[in-house]
Amino acid sequence: MELYYLRMQRMREKTDKMEESKAMRKLRVCVATCNRADYSKLAPIMFGIKANPDEFELEVVVLGSHLIDDYGNTFRMIEQDDFDIGSKLHTIVRGEDEAAMVESVGLALVKLPDVLHRLRPDVLVVHGDRFDALALATAAALMNIRILHLEGGEVSGTIDDSIRHAISKLAHYHACCTRTAEQHLIAMCEDHTRILLAGCPSYDKLLAAHHRDDYMDIIRNWLGDNVKEDNYIVALQHPVTTDIKNSIKIYELMLDALISFNKRTLVLFPNIDAGSKEMVRVMRKKGVEQHPNFRAVKHVPFEQFIQLVCHAGAMIGNSSCGVREAGAFGTPVINLGSRQTGRETGENVLHVRDADTQNKIYHALELQFGKRYPCSKIYGDGNAVPRILKFLQTIDLDEPLQKTFCFPPVKEWDISQDIDHILETQSALAVDLGGTNLRVAIVSMRGKIVKKYTQANPKTYEARIELILKMCAEAVFDAVHLNCRILGVGVSTGGRVNPQEGVILHSTKLIQEWSSIDIRTPISDALHLPVWVDNDGNCAALAEKKFGHGKGVENFVTIITGTGIGGGIIQHNELIHGSTFCAAELGHIMVSLDGPECMCGSRGCIEAYASGMALQKEAKRLHDEELLEVEGMVDLKKAESISAIHLINAARLGNRKAEAVLRTAGMALGVGIVNILHMVNPSLVILSGVLAAHYQAPVQQVIDQRALTSAQSIQVLTSDLEEPALLGAASMVLDYTTRRIY
Repeated sequence: MELYYLRMQRMREKTDKMEESKAMRKLRVCVATCNRADYSKLAPIMFGIKANPDEFELEVVVLGSHLIDDYGNTFRMIEQDDFDIGSKLHTIVRGEDEAAMVESVGLALVKLPDVLHRLRPDVLVVHGDRFDALALATAAALMNIRILHLEGGEVSGTIDDSIRHAISKLAHYHACCTRTAEQHLIAMCEDHTRILLAGCPSYDKLLAAHHRDDYMDIIRNWLGDNVKEDNYIVALQHPVTTDIKNSIKIYELMLDALISFNKRTLVLFPNIDAGSKEMVRVMRKKGVEQHPNFRAVKHVPFEQFIQLVCHAGAMIGNSSCGVREAGAFGTPVINLGSRQTGRETGENVLHVRDADTQNKIYHALELQFGKRYPCSKIYGDGNAVPRILKFLQTIDLDEPLQKTFCFPPVKEWDISQDIDHILETQSALAVDLGGTNLRVAIVSMRGKIVKKYTQANPKTYEARIELILKMCAEAVFDAVHLNCRILGVGVSTGGRVNPQEGVILHSTKLIQEWSSIDIRTPISDALHLPVWVDNDGNCAALAEKKFGHGKGVENFVTIITGTGIGGGIIQHNELIHGSTFCAAELGHIMVSLDGPECMCGSRGCIEAYASGMALQKEAKRLHDEELLEVEGMVDLKKAESISAIHLINAARLGNRKAEAVLRTAGMALGVGIVNILHMVNPSLVILSGVLAAHYQAPVQQVIDQRALTSAQSIQVLTSDLEEPALLGAASMVLDYTTRRIY
């Protein structure tokens, strides 16, 4: 119960610290925009982020066709919206063919790492299905940057689908527009807890702004003074990269049909995909730019484009705007070819999938022009941005970056033939020699304790060796039935150890008859297995390195706060032993010249102040002086023995004498750790053992007060490992025998 209480307290303190850290830190969000179309979806989010400076820090990256004169230099509209552009990347290789698209992706991948490394965003927001967006997502994923993908899960019917789904697989979070898209993402094995059904961000702007009073001024500005509402056409056709030849033919037939239909028409240039150059040639060959009924433009600002689409007699082409945004106004749409045939549409869309004749397209114009349809909100209700901002605020940067996929159940094959299962069951035998108990465990490659055995530690050498061999033999026998293949034995013990020879040089006073002992030979001879030996502090550090907070950390220190004080130092990914194997005797760092006597024979050691034995000694002293028990405590007369836990409980209930003892202990440990920081300068300190949670706050306070400024930022964490000695002993075996890092 006492251990449970301490564990729960440690969890609460850790949760409180995480919440406090989150509250103080802004989320750095990088929004990357590649072209005029995706900016119309990203701009509302960018405005929302900018309007919340206490929560977010906005970075803007511009690349792709935004920076090309032929496509309108649309980066200027971003500047006009008063956004600071952090980076402009010229990533487009001109040619407008398949090879140029591939080269553009490659060029973007060459340039993006420097930008992302400089900006260091917490989250990169990527939109849609363009090849530029694929480069962005690839670079961010490989640089361990979280990705929020907008409009994933949709189906259009071209190569865009493959790119869109590839980006979804790279992305960590998803903001989709429709229920069907959400179901598609779930079917693609994306984690449903990381999918937000938000709606389309552009709907937030268009539903709020399409009833402008000056819409006729906008129409006249782009199409002339004599044009009336509902009596003009908006045409926007893009190449289909998987069928360029046919898409150019459809474009030519569409222009012929529009010329014959004889209505005022606004024609927007196609996007930069392969085939666009040929489409522009067709447009110029037809004389569209000089035709009195036509106005050909490279770009229209989104707010004005909304008005033009809203009040048009019809929209024609294959732009996603026709099947998405136009539906919000009930504008009639003729969708040509296969580019959007997979999308959800309202009843305002008439598909001409096989647009192989001018007459067929002309007939579709006759059917649609001038009609009005009910407004559709398939793609949004105007509240996407608030949902996305809330979603961003829920992102936990402490969560593992590695994605997990939610695969459906599949038939299990014979597991004995599965290499991953074989690797999973490769195991180590771990032995932990403590002052009270002797423990043996079977530990899997992943750090799972498959089975554990515990006996009281005998007082004599002969009885201890006999019991170790007996418990190990029992574990080896059981391992066969547990489908665990034992690779070797790791031994963790108190005292000073020569790990090269497998010899215990000097033991602690807690383990008698245990100095100058060769423990490797009898175990290896009996079990016919390789044996590794190290002291318990070093094993705790190895456990953190393989299974805990130290995983992936090059330099850190682990300190055990239990019956004694010990620890281990990892420097440049290697455990430090020292010339005489006492490099990490951290409990015997002296913090006072005339402090209490330590079990090592010296005075003023950290262990003499802060170990469980030192606290127990002080608890007994207070108890003998009848100064320990306070109101609310369990009757100490019923206790079998007075322990450190009683001292901690008394302090928690307001006992000032107990508080003073713990304050001194925390100060001593903190000063010792400051000395460690100044000597080896680790990037992380991990407190392990039953007293770790109690010491974390006072140690951090001492560091803040007494460490050099450059060392005050070093983080102090409490270990999440319940069995560091056993896991560390096992890690010696698992790392050396497999030569692999998991």
